[in-house]
Amino acid sequence: MKIGTDGVLLGAWTPITTNPISILDIGTGTGIIALMLAQRTHAEQIDALEIDEEAYEQAVENFENSPWSDRLFCFHAGLDEFIEEPEDEYDLIVSNPPFYSEDYKTDNEQRDLARFQDAMPFEDLIEAAAMFLSDDGIFSTIIPFKEEEQFIALAVEAELHPVKITRVKGTPTSEIKRSLLAFSRNEIGNFPVDELTIEISRHNYTPEYIALTKDFYLKM
Repeated sequence: MKIGTDGVLLGAWTPITTNPISILDIGTGTGIIALMLAQRTHAEQIDALEIDEEAYEQAVENFENSPWSDRLFCFHAGLDEFIEEPEDEYDLIVSNPPFYSEDYKTDNEQRDLARFQDAMPFEDLIEAAAMFLSDDGIFSTIIPFKEEEQFIALAVEAELHPVKITRVKGTPTSEIKRSLLAFSRNEIGNFPVDELTIEISRHNYTPEYIALTKDFYLKM
């Protein structure tokens, strides 16, 4: 599985102002977001959850070969299995969830599992975040912009309130495609809402995108 822009965005953008000691990455894939947060924080415990066997094995290998292998651990389990035995609270929960809700399927079952919303409905993700988040913790995710309003409404029902929103578009003239969302149990009034454009033209990245992600690219 290739590293996608969504994962890089979430790993770089996720707020760490609360200095999290424990982090949970739900649906870690190759482990990129967990690895980025290991690089950005001094968290002592970074747990990752992955249901797909090949992705899980790749994440474990990536964790073991990283400078932060003593802080990273990957569970080979689905969210429903993980929820059955809630033991820990986490100061930061992140997820780049599968969010393709269209009614078609491809011939590649593994790709379907990774990409389609029925692998992890938003309601299940929000329920897990509400269950595992510490009192002052942050829950951070990236979703299609068209789903933003519904996702925030579901989160507020679970008493998770938005504290930061960044809407992402590919180029200055393209439509907004993604929403980066951060939530807390504590409701605040005027939270920051902004926009991020990735490229001016093909592979000509904006200064804002470079500033956000340059610590994670070898050539940027």
